Amino acid sequence: MDFTRTEAQTDLAGLTRSICDKLVNNDRQRELDASEDHFDARLYAALAEAGVLAAALPESVGGGGFGPLEQSAVLTELGRALAAVPYLPSIVMAAGALAEFGSPSQQQLAAKAATGQVVLTAAIVEDLNPDQRTPATTAELREGRWILNGAKTTVPAAPLAQAVLIPATTPDGVAVFVVDAADLAIERQVGTDFRSLGSITLADVAVSQDRLLGTVADGAAVLDRLLDYATVGLCAEQFGILERSLELTSEYAREREQFDRPIGSFQAVAQRLADAYIDVQGARLTQLQAAWRLGQGSEAPGDVAQAIAVAKFWAADAGHRVAHTTVHIHGGVGLDRDHPVHRYFLGAKHNEFWLGSASAQLLQIGASLAG
Repeated sequence: MDFTRTEAQTDLAGLTRSICDKLVNNDRQRELDASEDHFDARLYAALAEAGVLAAALPESVGGGGFGPLEQSAVLTELGRALAAVPYLPSIVMAAGALAEFGSPSQQQLAAKAATGQVVLTAAIVEDLNPDQRTPATTAELREGRWILNGAKTTVPAAPLAQAVLIPATTPDGVAVFVVDAADLAIERQVGTDFRSLGSITLADVAVSQDRLLGTVADGAAVLDRLLDYATVGLCAEQFGILERSLELTSEYAREREQFDRPIGSFQAVAQRLADAYIDVQGARLTQLQAAWRLGQGSEAPGDVAQAIAVAKFWAADAGHRVAHTTVHIHGGVGLDRDHPVHRYFLGAKHNEFWLGSASAQLLQIGASLAG
């Protein structure tokens, strides 16, 4: 593949960065850190007005028809700015799935998300479930209604959402349901980096049959899409966080002097910065490869799955090293919560573990290679 950005990717990235540069600063981040839902409504509205939210959605819901590479360009910039907006769960995950598999009314919901009128999310993580593609949450058809039971955790932007996509296992296989948030028991959770998360308890939650996304036969494909796009998008956000972390750390190493010399001239510091540069480039290349394969599709689905696992491994493993390099080279400043750099550490740590740690990705890659 060609790693050179297309014109659309360049334009989307530039537009997103310009909006973030105008609206996101350290003072604004402090306000959001203290807020209940950690949601930058002003920034999200600006992104919607500029057409950033809609750009990478299908034309059927008023989008620009772009794909994972363009979404990745936007997410990288949002990661660089640590933007507190639900672009990944609402647009990339939920709205994209509704646009592809949904009924006309469900596609209208996706169109509203594309303009920022509603926030959507998807509940794809369960505690103590090693295989998120086989949900422990169950759905049973009783008297013409689906009855859902189970629990979801770390659902991104759940307290903000008007509707939640919920995968569940039925007697005939996996299915995904579009459930109104008002019908759910949602408890706020706070992420490592203060981002808005929620846990959802499903106790005999009844939904009508028109809330099924696609058909039961489509359920596995819908869930695969949610997990794959979520992971690739998370890797893009992580790359943005790591890239900006390295820039801030390099600037600090050039300016901070010890023994009348910039600390960046010390061999140990220079070596760590060089290692971090390699890690950031590795995260970039593997993420782009995964996004490209996801967008192209493949006659061998295992190729796509393996590329995504490799990208998530780099996002987690390299993310760990770069985050710690950032804090170590900044010294005490890196631990000062009044200094912006600590947020990059927290953001990288959240993305390191959500949707699978480095070890989990290696297990998946090893199983794939073992065949």
